[in-house]
Amino acid sequence: MGTDIEKSASPSFANQPFNPSTSSLEAEQAILIEDEFVPPDGGLLAWSQVLAACLLNMMAWGYPTAFGVYQLYYRDTFNLPEAHVSWIGSVQVFLDFALCIFSGRLADAGYIRSTIIAGSTLVILGTLLTSFCTQYWQIFLAQGIVTGFGLGLLFMPPLSVVNSYFKTKKSMAMAIAATGTGFGSVIFPTTVQYLIPKVGFPWAVRCAALVALVLTVLSLLLIRPVLKPRKSGPIFEWDAFRELPYLLYTIGAFFFFWVLYFGSFYINAFARNIIHFSTTDSVQLLLITNGMSVVARPYCGYVADRYLGPINTYCLHMFILGAMLFVWLGVHSRTGLYAFAVFLGFATGAAQGVFGGSLASLTKDPRKMGTRFGMVCTLCAFSSLAGPPTAGAIIDASHGDFKYALIWAATVIILASLMTAGARVAVSGFRLRVKI
Repeated sequence: MGTDIEKSASPSFANQPFNPSTSSLEAEQAILIEDEFVPPDGGLLAWSQVLAACLLNMMAWGYPTAFGVYQLYYRDTFNLPEAHVSWIGSVQVFLDFALCIFSGRLADAGYIRSTIIAGSTLVILGTLLTSFCTQYWQIFLAQGIVTGFGLGLLFMPPLSVVNSYFKTKKSMAMAIAATGTGFGSVIFPTTVQYLIPKVGFPWAVRCAALVALVLTVLSLLLIRPVLKPRKSGPIFEWDAFRELPYLLYTIGAFFFFWVLYFGSFYINAFARNIIHFSTTDSVQLLLITNGMSVVARPYCGYVADRYLGPINTYCLHMFILGAMLFVWLGVHSRTGLYAFAVFLGFATGAAQGVFGGSLASLTKDPRKMGTRFGMVCTLCAFSSLAGPPTAGAIIDASHGDFKYALIWAATVIILASLMTAGARVAVSGFRLRVKI
């Protein structure tokens, strides 16, 4: 029987390094049956893909989310305004999103492993080059451009693979995969921040590159695509925007990512400049915020699958995140800021954790997931590019006061939640008790 399974699966599993045990072969029975794919929705093989995606997300989003550590170091080293330094991280995030339209289409076409290898190579190379940089423009090219290109290639392939393995547990699986962002946003800044005093900035950054290399090797040993490649089809599917739910969802995502990185970029700067934390203590706040997002993501996946549905969960937690940014206005003490960092991290992780799952619920054909999600991410690239510099410009114009930047950020996030709620209404109508 095992031989028959292997023969039927060979078009999708050829040349893959992962060799599951006999018990996991049941998952491989989820093959295309008369052009209709039936996801296994569990099993050792399926959950190993979630682990692979988690490892890759540690790089794809954990690395750029950790830019707050670099923000402080570059600002102090080069004596530059906040907005000027934040362009490095913003360009990195922009490319991370912008290239999703290409990496998503490559994933749909079956080039999963080759795209991951290309992206990982650029991330490691860009990080190594950063360690040798001595001027701002060099860091901008190495960390902003080269690393950004690599991150943009990494994100979509594992997301597409996880989406193809699950149906009823899809939100939970994608939320667990997204915890990699939280783990990465703790591991990478910790590596850099606490090694700088011991070995210096260049070697601390090289150690971060070594971490990226280990993550790449482990993920490649695990990743195993299951869907037949979709060779034909456009890179950009314009007809998708004729669907009102998809259009409103995209607009909401655009506003969401305009503000999403405000906390991770500026909470340590707020702590140091307003509450007068030391540099080390301010970085601890960033680690607390990022660490809490790890806890929040699987919680949101569970709530989405079991109770509310992914879009309802996404809207709710975006609104809560907007409210938390308004609460930030009332933080004036060290104790208050530590407590706030916990709740901000949870709210950020909760909102971001079901971003992919909510869009997957609007995508009926799993073979189009890479393309459609890549389109959303590419458009969000422009808002994520403008977000941190916009906040930095508001802070600089306010002579270091965070008040107006916080009001701007909170208002935009709440607007994003309302637009996504409009997408939900476009699908289900004005019915409150609908799981979607």
